[in-house]
Amino acid sequence: MRVGAGPALGSTAGQHRRRFDERVVPHRRRSPMRLRDWRLRTKLATVLVVPSLAFLVLAGVQTSSLVGQTTVLSDFAEQVGIGREITTAVHRIQQERDRTAGELAELRRAAGSADRNAAIEELEPLRAATDQAIADLRRAADPLADADASWRVAFSEVLEAYDRIVYIRPAVPPAVLSSDTILSNYHRAVGALLDLLAEPNPGQDRPALSDAVLRYVQFARVKELASRIRAELYAAARAGRYGSEDQVVLSDLRAQQLTALGAFRVAATTEQVRRYDQMSVDPAFAAAAELEERSLPTAGVTPTVLPAAQWWTASERRQELLGQAEESVLADAVRQADDAATGQLRTTLLVAGGIVAVLLVAVLISLLIGRSLARSMRLLRSQALRIAQVELPDALDRLRTVSGGVPHIDVAPAVVRSLDEIGELAEAFVAVHRSAVSVAVEQASMRRNVNAMFVNLARRSQVLVERQLELLDDLEREEDDPDQLENLFKLDHLAARMRRNDESLLVLAGTESTRRWQRPVGLGAVLLAAAAEIEQYQRVRHESVADLYVVGHAVGELVHLLAELLENATAFSRPDTLVSVTARADGADAVVEITDRGLGMSPAALAEANTVLATPPAADVATVERMGLFVVSHLAARLGVRVRLHGGQGGLVAVLQLPGVLLAPAPAEPLDAAIPARMLTNGHAAAPSAGAIDLPVAGRRPVAVPRQRRPLPVRAEDVLAPPTSDGGGSWWSRQGPPAPKAPGPVASAAIPITGGVNARGLPTRVPMAQLAAMHGSVRPQPGPNAHDPDPDAVGGMLSRLYSGVRRAEAEDTTEIPVPPTGGHGEGGRQ
Repeated sequence: MRVGAGPALGSTAGQHRRRFDERVVPHRRRSPMRLRDWRLRTKLATVLVVPSLAFLVLAGVQTSSLVGQTTVLSDFAEQVGIGREITTAVHRIQQERDRTAGELAELRRAAGSADRNAAIEELEPLRAATDQAIADLRRAADPLADADASWRVAFSEVLEAYDRIVYIRPAVPPAVLSSDTILSNYHRAVGALLDLLAEPNPGQDRPALSDAVLRYVQFARVKELASRIRAELYAAARAGRYGSEDQVVLSDLRAQQLTALGAFRVAATTEQVRRYDQMSVDPAFAAAAELEERSLPTAGVTPTVLPAAQWWTASERRQELLGQAEESVLADAVRQADDAATGQLRTTLLVAGGIVAVLLVAVLISLLIGRSLARSMRLLRSQALRIAQVELPDALDRLRTVSGGVPHIDVAPAVVRSLDEIGELAEAFVAVHRSAVSVAVEQASMRRNVNAMFVNLARRSQVLVERQLELLDDLEREEDDPDQLENLFKLDHLAARMRRNDESLLVLAGTESTRRWQRPVGLGAVLLAAAAEIEQYQRVRHESVADLYVVGHAVGELVHLLAELLENATAFSRPDTLVSVTARADGADAVVEITDRGLGMSPAALAEANTVLATPPAADVATVERMGLFVVSHLAARLGVRVRLHGGQGGLVAVLQLPGVLLAPAPAEPLDAAIPARMLTNGHAAAPSAGAIDLPVAGRRPVAVPRQRRPLPVRAEDVLAPPTSDGGGSWWSRQGPPAPKAPGPVASAAIPITGGVNARGLPTRVPMAQLAAMHGSVRPQPGPNAHDPDPDAVGGMLSRLYSGVRRAEAEDTTEIPVPPTGGHGEGGRQ
């Protein structure tokens, strides 16, 4: 379709939108038998009813309870499995405790002659083994950090009791505390470990697993009581006698051991009882039992004190046999817990598999409906993405870059042809696409009209500015008063800045500049021309400029770009600071840096400005507020120049990277002649002669401050195309080529005599020249210029007496220092 701007377009767009709102495709009828024509709610209900019912029937009944039971049994199996590390820690603490009891008894018996270092050496390996067992228990308990609260509390009590053991160990060699005080810390630690061993709970509906836990816990208590009996007898053996309460304690411990053993035999399986009976007839076990019977009190006979070394060896062997039996009982519990957890997990998976099977059947039933819905949604999504990412951006780009009439833009029809809600949505997307294209066409037409107005206004203003500059040239040539001449120069410079604003309007409208060059121009001349386009040109200093040349077609826009950056650098820095410009070669490219000492920018504003410079924005109201940044970004994009702003020391640094395609090789002969007086700035002005010094005039009171030489303003054309040495026009000039120096032969009346051409290339008429040719006279030539004597200079020659005073006063004036270059100084034309 072809879209355009105007009332007809608006009415057409409105009709399309109303037609889409009422009915999408009026020539087709919806059929309830066609699956693609079903309403969206019907499709969704059909897809969701069967799977939902299957899930409610099967998953709601079994999944919750099965998952909970599986989790409980998995935690139970992990807690039972950590029992190996717990029993190992209990065994190591029992060894350290029993040995510590004997060493304490020996230290108290020997009193002052006790070898405390020997006691420490005996206990050190046992302590190291205990520490290693607790460290292994900590590592094994890490996966159970999320276990139930009771298990975590029991484990924290174990760690606290172990810390008490570590704290009480240094009190063993001095033997300053009682044996009961020291050994009670070991008893507390063993009790906490046995409580942690009994923590696993499979639930009330698992009595077999509870009995398995009870078996190894009861056997662990039997082993603990045997270890305490060993500690009491070993302490008596090292002390050489029984204490007053030792027999009572031993009797109580033996009674508790028999009770725990009976509870174990009741809860244990037949195989476990058989293994225990087989262990009890082992020779090592029997030898320890025989020695223990000798310590029992009998009627009228004092209990025998057992040999310490013999008793420790026999009891240690019995403890090892009890530990092996304990490991076998614990292994039976672990295997039983793992089997229960695995069986429960298997049951859960089977039930879940049945649920999945039902869901698969439901999915197969609703597959046709789902495929129809998914296909329509997929087509609609692909079309929407194609419109949003390809078609609409391409249309906007074509309308944005159009320079003639409105191009032909086609809007593709909807790809979803069904009559359900998805089909209506696809048609709505197409309607939105058409409306967006229509609005874009209207905006393109409006933007083209605005650009045309900008171009028209800029062209008109340029013509007036050029005429103003020509008039100013004439006034400057005829003016002798330095003050008036300086004002004319300022006005001349303002007119040049107005011309740059007109060119900025052309950039805003997307039109190229009218000033063009055909020959390469030196990069230094380009920088000087850019400085001539700004107001505070005196503050620009060229530090170092490489001998490079710029292709002619890019000179005008490059001068404009540099002038905008220099204007920004001088406008946002203190008037007493300088703006330095450097240019250097960087491989095949060139780099220009403009550094100021100004206000600088915040990091956020700097990043935003660099973004604008990298991606030129479209013209809008914000563009007018920041015209310079907009012009720089568009000119840089047009020329392929990379512009970046960096934060410097107290200011900004603008870095321009000119690509190699903008650089030209050095010409075989110089392109420009000597620098004229109009471009004598930045240290290029000639030194004033002695006769031109402003001195007092006889018969007139001298002024308080001498008239200072001020740098003269320059224009870009003065820098880029200075006059040649022979007085003729250069390769670029606002004036036409000059008249010939010597008169030629008399022209005939048939050939008109002209005085050259003007700035527009038209011949300039010479008044009365044709009449003189008819009488055989030649064209009148301009006479020599008359130079009136300078009254200030004449008066200065008669008043040299005041020259010293005037020079001294001149040193107190404030001017920006300009470094001398060659034999020139700062000043204006004479």
